[in-house]
Amino acid sequence: MPLPHHKPTPLRLILPMDAPEAALPPAEAPVVRLSGTSMGTYWSVALIAPKGPAPLALRRGIVAILDRVVAVMSHWDRSSDLCRYNDSPRGWVPVDPSLCAVLSAALHLSANSGGAYDPAIGGLVDAWGFGPPGPVACPPPDDRIAALLSGPRWADIRVEEGRLWQPGCLRLDLSSIAKGYAVDCVARHLTDQGVVSYLVDIGGELRGWGIKHDATPWWVDLEPVTGRDGRPGGMLTRIALHGLSVATSGDSNRFMTGPDGRRLSHSLDPRTGWPVPDDLAAVTVLHEDCMMADALATALTVLGPEDGPGWAAARGIMALFVRRVGAGVVEIITPALAALAEEG
Repeated sequence: MPLPHHKPTPLRLILPMDAPEAALPPAEAPVVRLSGTSMGTYWSVALIAPKGPAPLALRRGIVAILDRVVAVMSHWDRSSDLCRYNDSPRGWVPVDPSLCAVLSAALHLSANSGGAYDPAIGGLVDAWGFGPPGPVACPPPDDRIAALLSGPRWADIRVEEGRLWQPGCLRLDLSSIAKGYAVDCVARHLTDQGVVSYLVDIGGELRGWGIKHDATPWWVDLEPVTGRDGRPGGMLTRIALHGLSVATSGDSNRFMTGPDGRRLSHSLDPRTGWPVPDDLAAVTVLHEDCMMADALATALTVLGPEDGPGWAAARGIMALFVRRVGAGVVEIITPALAALAEEG
């Protein structure tokens, strides 16, 4: 009896254009895999190092980097520089220079996106149950949202070398950029240690470099997105991460259910104080720097499927929007990303 025929899933390959030349690793240099937990999620690194420290030493270096990022930028660790800033009264607060650098990049994106991206969103995040205080049973009342929106915002922050201006009662949340920054830090560390090929993954934010022994790159498949009928849709997208980073903002893992039964995303629109509509399931961004891929994915999620693609296209951003339409999904790919795509 013949087996039923299943239509093959269409495949989209993303291949970096003008990628730097990558040398074939020596055959005697094995692929080393390291992993652990940090920043409230997992981390994993696959690497090939012909010369350099032993795997245990590399792992210690990675853990030290991640511990440092947590100590400076975590809004869950009450002793972090970020939490100390959040708890400070009005005035200048001395902080680690890395916090100033990351916040400066975040504020630049805030200005460029018209406030669609906002690192000063910690109060709203807590009110919606996505922050350290924990989940809430229902959406916050309108008057609380209004009060939070009327308080100090991103434009009220000032950054100087080694210190930040706290306008009073402003709460930072860098969860949409800190993981990407940590990926970049780990990647630089690996390069400095003589690693010639690697794939760094922190909670789904990734950066890759080099090729493997069979001359293939580090391939990464995007997580399938489901429509409102619960079935996956769209093309299978496979990315060759050589000199590129990828980050995705979506509602597949973190959300709450509203009184009407609809999914309320953990991605909040700082302009309205409400979660972004659930018709936009995911936004994926490719960028040279994982920090910027991470932040841009959030900014584009807030800008939404109507304004986001045009905003990204005008700036040459490589992005893929997956939108729920009816029971299925529709994909919107920016010209910069389409230029790298091969579909079949």
